[in-house]
Amino acid sequence: METYDLEEAAARGGVSVDELSRFVALGIIEPGADGRFPSGAVRRASMVHSVVAAGIPLDGLAAAVRSGQVSFEFLDAPAYERLSAFSGVTFAQLAKRSGAPVELLMQIREAAGSAVPGPDDLVRDEELPYAALIEISVKGGLTPAGIQQLMRVQGDSLRRMAETESALWQAEVIGPAMAAGKQPNEIFGGEFADRMSAQLERAIIGMYHLQQTQAWGVGLVAGLETMMAAAGLHSRLEHPPAMCFLDITGYTRLTQERGDAAAADLADQLGKLVQQSSIRHGGRPVKWLGDGVMFHFPNPGPGVRAALEMSAEVTEAGLPPAHVGLHAGSVIFQQGDYYGQTVNLASRIADYAQGGQVLVSQAVVDASAGTQGLAFQEIGPVELKGVSGAMSLYTAHRVG
Repeated sequence: METYDLEEAAARGGVSVDELSRFVALGIIEPGADGRFPSGAVRRASMVHSVVAAGIPLDGLAAAVRSGQVSFEFLDAPAYERLSAFSGVTFAQLAKRSGAPVELLMQIREAAGSAVPGPDDLVRDEELPYAALIEISVKGGLTPAGIQQLMRVQGDSLRRMAETESALWQAEVIGPAMAAGKQPNEIFGGEFADRMSAQLERAIIGMYHLQQTQAWGVGLVAGLETMMAAAGLHSRLEHPPAMCFLDITGYTRLTQERGDAAAADLADQLGKLVQQSSIRHGGRPVKWLGDGVMFHFPNPGPGVRAALEMSAEVTEAGLPPAHVGLHAGSVIFQQGDYYGQTVNLASRIADYAQGGQVLVSQAVVDASAGTQGLAFQEIGPVELKGVSGAMSLYTAHRVG
């Protein structure tokens, strides 16, 4: 097991030498018999620093540790070995060594949800693999803007995953265990925590590979179609993509009447209902909006069929009726989201729709020609909020 002297341990824990010495003097952290600090002690130093920064008095914390009421021994468990320590290299040194721009390397920490460091700040151990990814990307010709986009999307997605995991652990493990009178080491350092932590990493990688299979498959098909069309070996009808917004009627009122917990439960039910329907028709949910969902459909016809199916399922489930809007046209894909006039108009159309109604634009009707099981009824030119000029809208219906 690797150990560190006082200066090394302080640097890896992100604390000053004086601060670590004070932790030792108060009995919160103990070095080994040889005076050196194991990695668990480094993690304790970092944790104690964070606890004190959060407003808990150091002297009071030390008293609780000495009395046995609080213990940081759980940080020796395998589950906590992944908590990052500071390496011995600065961002400036790493940039010089790798050839990657120092500004790009420093944004790793921002993507992870922390303040942007300075060039002379130490890189964390867990930032080193991402720095290596940036080095490969730069040498492979990827632009800084593209690399930044990748970092932001991955950082945001993983932050949500980590926060959800933490909230679940707090609600279903820590809270009940504390109510039962268990000690910290029994809660945080047990076999269950170690097994869950290890399996979570494997499960996340597995899910990531499943998502890659889906996304890469779509990209490969599109690329092959383009190549074959250019060679005159394949012809395909070009359909603009469709954006769809599905919102629950009266969500704000329901939130006021029933409270935030009921509103969150409603959103969860809605998410479960609509995800499978959209995927079944070739689309996917892009983002959840509390009172609704935004979808992307590569082909408008199946998008309309999915919208009608989802609207019916929402009603059948006893939820407030949904109002849905679709518009087709070019979109901009950036940082895992879609932008542009098509998105804005689809949202405005959904706002105009009544409960239980699926409204679509002329562009969707035109692009849906030949899709079986659909009928459209014009409701005339409509003035939409925030949109200049009248717009022809149609109600969509299932037939046959």
